[in-house]
Amino acid sequence: MKRVNIKCPYCGSRALLRPASVVYGSKAADPAAPYYVCARYPACDAYVAAHRDTRLPMGTLADRKLRRKRIEAHKGFNQLWESGLMGKKQAYCWLQAKLGLPEQEVHIGRFSLLRCEQVIRLCKEYFPAISRAA
Repeated sequence: MKRVNIKCPYCGSRALLRPASVVYGSKAADPAAPYYVCARYPACDAYVAAHRDTRLPMGTLADRKLRRKRIEAHKGFNQLWESGLMGKKQAYCWLQAKLGLPEQEVHIGRFSLLRCEQVIRLCKEYFPAISRAA
């Protein structure tokens, strides 16, 4: 497994690979799930989930505000393909075209607040157009 060195974008500290229980305590759905957590946690509340098999981060470290915005962006985006209007791959192609990003950069887990707000707006604009056409 490749070692990953991640610096916290908020305080500059190292992020450490820790179990989800460090962040979520006994409420963790999977207490052993891997997370990269800022070494200054909880004073600095930045963290991100990691892939269980590779231990690579699923995105960039995020504070509470950015994590909430990413969740909101995912909810809006997931409607595109969960509704059956397009497949998941088509939805990512649509988002890629709308944002003008290369394929490898279209990951909500890496998006900033501004980029998440763009995703939310684009998804909200898309759905009213569908209901008018029906």
